[in-house]
Amino acid sequence: MDIATNLKHIAETIRQTKKHYQLPGNDIDLIAVSKYQPVKKIQEALEAGHRIFGENRVQEMLEKWPDLKASYPDIELHLIGPLQTNKVKDALSIADVIETVDRKKLVDSLVKHGCQCPCYIQVNTGQEEQKSGVSIDELESLLTYATAQGLIIVGLMCIPPKNEDPSLHFALLKQLAARYRLDKMSMGMSSDFKEAIAQGATSVRVGTGVFGSRLPVK
Repeated sequence: MDIATNLKHIAETIRQTKKHYQLPGNDIDLIAVSKYQPVKKIQEALEAGHRIFGENRVQEMLEKWPDLKASYPDIELHLIGPLQTNKVKDALSIADVIETVDRKKLVDSLVKHGCQCPCYIQVNTGQEEQKSGVSIDELESLLTYATAQGLIIVGLMCIPPKNEDPSLHFALLKQLAARYRLDKMSMGMSSDFKEAIAQGATSVRVGTGVFGSRLPVK
C-alpha cells in the first residue's frame, strides 16, 4: 500500500472529475479519513505532504494526534463523527474543524467551551432514525440559533443512506447550502466522491482509498 501514490491518484481523479463536469472555482479539499488507521500510515501521508485529515472519535483523536500536530503544526484536523456534549471540551482541544453540529444542545456546549473553529451542520438527508444529523425541516431553525449564539457555521455535511443513489442526496445538500448562503459542502467518501464533486462538493472524505483497510475495531 503506497499511500503517497494513492494520494496522487485521488488528487488526479478530483482534477479530472472537475474537468469533466467543467466545474470552476477553488480546489476541492481531500480530507484523508484516518479512522482506525495506525499512526505509521498517517505519518506516511504527512511525509507525502498531505495535511488535512478527519477522525470519527474524539478519543482516537486524543490518542493519535497531539504528537503529530506538534511535529506538523500546519495539520488541519476535522471531527467527522458524532459529538457528545460531554466530549466537547476534549474535541476543541485537538480538532480544527467540527463537521457534525446537529442539535441546539451541542451548539450550547460548543459556545460554552469557547469554540472559535469553523463548524458544519450535519444534515440527515435520508431521514434515517439511526443516523446523526438535523432533519431538513429543522435545519433553518438550528442554523439561525447557532449563528445567533456566535458559532461559526461555514457549511453543510451529509452521509447518504447506503442503499440509495448518493447523487440525489448530494444535490439536495447543494440546494440547501445555496438556500442558506453557505459556501462549503463536505460530502462524498471513497465509493462516491466523484458523484459528490459533480454536485459541487468543496471537500470529500476519503479513508480506505488513501490508507487501505482499517484496523479491527477493539
